[in-house]
Amino acid sequence: MTNVENWRALLSGRNTDEVVTKALVRDVQLPYGAGTMALITLDNGFDHTKPNTFGPNGLFALNGALSEIAERTDLAAVGVTGKPFIFAVGADLKGAAALSTREEALAIGALGHHVFRRLGELAIPSFAFVNGAAMGGGLEVALHCTYRTISSGVPAVALPECFLGLVPGWGGTQLLPRLIGPAKAIKLVIENPLSQNRMVKGKEAYELGIADAMFEPADFLEESLRWAARVVKGELAVERPAHDEDWDKTVADARFLVDMKLRGASPAPYRALDLIAQARTASRDEGFAAEDEALADLLMGDELRAGLYSFDLVQRRAKRPAGAPDRSLARKVTKVGVVGAGLMASQMALLFARRLEAPVVLTDLDQARLDKGVGYVHAEVDKLLGKGRVSADQANRLKALVTGSLTKDAFADADFVIEAVFEDMAVKKQVFAEVEAVVSAECVLATNTSSLSLTEMGAGLAHPERLVGFHFFNPVAVMPLLEIIRGAATDDATLATAFAVGKSLRKSSVLVKDAPAFVVNRLLTCFMGEVVTAVDEGTPLEVAEHALDGLGLPMSPFALLQLVGPAVGLHVAETLHEAFPDRFGVSENMAKLVAAGKPGVYRPDFTLDPEAVALFSGGTSPSTAEQVRERVLAALAREVRIMLDEGVVAAPQDIDLCMILGAGWPFHLGGITPYLDRTGIARPRFLSPGVASLPA
Repeated sequence: MTNVENWRALLSGRNTDEVVTKALVRDVQLPYGAGTMALITLDNGFDHTKPNTFGPNGLFALNGALSEIAERTDLAAVGVTGKPFIFAVGADLKGAAALSTREEALAIGALGHHVFRRLGELAIPSFAFVNGAAMGGGLEVALHCTYRTISSGVPAVALPECFLGLVPGWGGTQLLPRLIGPAKAIKLVIENPLSQNRMVKGKEAYELGIADAMFEPADFLEESLRWAARVVKGELAVERPAHDEDWDKTVADARFLVDMKLRGASPAPYRALDLIAQARTASRDEGFAAEDEALADLLMGDELRAGLYSFDLVQRRAKRPAGAPDRSLARKVTKVGVVGAGLMASQMALLFARRLEAPVVLTDLDQARLDKGVGYVHAEVDKLLGKGRVSADQANRLKALVTGSLTKDAFADADFVIEAVFEDMAVKKQVFAEVEAVVSAECVLATNTSSLSLTEMGAGLAHPERLVGFHFFNPVAVMPLLEIIRGAATDDATLATAFAVGKSLRKSSVLVKDAPAFVVNRLLTCFMGEVVTAVDEGTPLEVAEHALDGLGLPMSPFALLQLVGPAVGLHVAETLHEAFPDRFGVSENMAKLVAAGKPGVYRPDFTLDPEAVALFSGGTSPSTAEQVRERVLAALAREVRIMLDEGVVAAPQDIDLCMILGAGWPFHLGGITPYLDRTGIARPRFLSPGVASLPA
């Protein structure tokens, strides 16, 4: 039996739900008399909402098409493109999760290499015409081709495997660094996936050197064929720059940064770095074999299953928020009011203006604060213009949309008013009383509170049913989560409007019960509280600070405190202590830190401030790092269980989603509830039967 037959026998029936991407071949006469091109169109038979992916049957289909092409003697070139708006987005993830043995995992890696490399090893040149999204194995198909063109309208080019606990396993770690250099390759293979799975667009991919030419979407294929014809005829020589950077130093520097971010918590980025390092000297066969081995190891590991669970949350559950009312109840929002003109309020104003394209008016107590807030918005718009993110006309329009007023009368015709003032119940109640006096009866009133009760906040309103929690995370433009809180009186129309606005803002919204500190802040305060208590008891701050490094969290506890500010952290702790005095304490030493005016325990250069550290001294019962870790995780497990019993969210998956999108809980841990289950910390199990198949 040939290798292909062996792979077919081994992988046949492994994923019966595979949506097969077909390789449809047609002959195209190239312009300028350059000859015939066999043009392969990748198409799974669905529209762009179900992108092309590669499972075993899709790979066999492409292999069959290439075999027929290889036998022909009348062709000048072969081309590969995708269906409208989609090139291909990589491996079939359902199929990857269905692999049960390392032999199967090795087979899928070797099969992909065998098929894709044929594109670069034919007797005729091959061209990838990247007309739409190209991710993972889709991008690797293009990398195997001799030449590449890309549409300027391509919305996403990426190698996201490390985001899921894998490595690019079909040539990406070997071909990309040789094409564009190791530094740029590391950016796509490691840095972008670890930065909330950032994608690049067509123009940036071209500028990075991934594509040899770029054309506009309207006539992309026609122009690509003209360009290919000139290359085939020898009229156009494609020149690619040499990469003289220090390969070893580049990889070593990247490894240091990965250590800083993950502290060894996830194996995938480290395996990817090893492969990129090997690409400098390895033959194609050696490099591809190393990818096969790494892919097989990771496909059989816990991190992949955890990553796929996380991926499913952000791709599916986040788009269908549990408990959200019928969208038909939502009211139209044509003008937004923002109470306050501080940093958070100004960030919100810019986001509303950009996404809703509606007028936004800020109010504050004096002209200086107002000017500062509006000025911030205008300065951020100028930055967007400078980066080419908006045109000059768009920049002028955005600036015109955001204005300021010293009186709340400017909210008279607003449909949605949100407050972002100091986190004090009396202040917020006064604000809403003043706003309610001037707005229409249909205007939604929203609060950006991070911990206070909506029900209490709306108790004095004439229409408390239109008050809703709309909790952003900082920085507003970057963090994808929006906690939408329903108070005791909030009606469905108000809630539906909040979800509709959240969707327009491109946020992932989760419905949360009106409970102290909601989800993210409640769990982060629990987490932080246990660490601070350990320090209060005498654990050296450095020991407690790094006790949970092994999880690969985006920030250590006291670094997080530095970001949110000790005063805010203390206030949330006090709020939760008032609600749950038996579970949430208030650190006297934290209060001392706030009273001393310290921004945290770190100096601006991020070395520890001895004066701040000294405020936490005096305890006589130190813990080890392992004891601190166990203490924190046990407290989180207890609090999650209580939150689920209280119905703070509809299901464990919503807590996982909130922590992933709002607190940066690592993808490779698979959400906080399955992690606590897998490690044996939480009993009884949190997970519903639908997700209980994660590694135990």
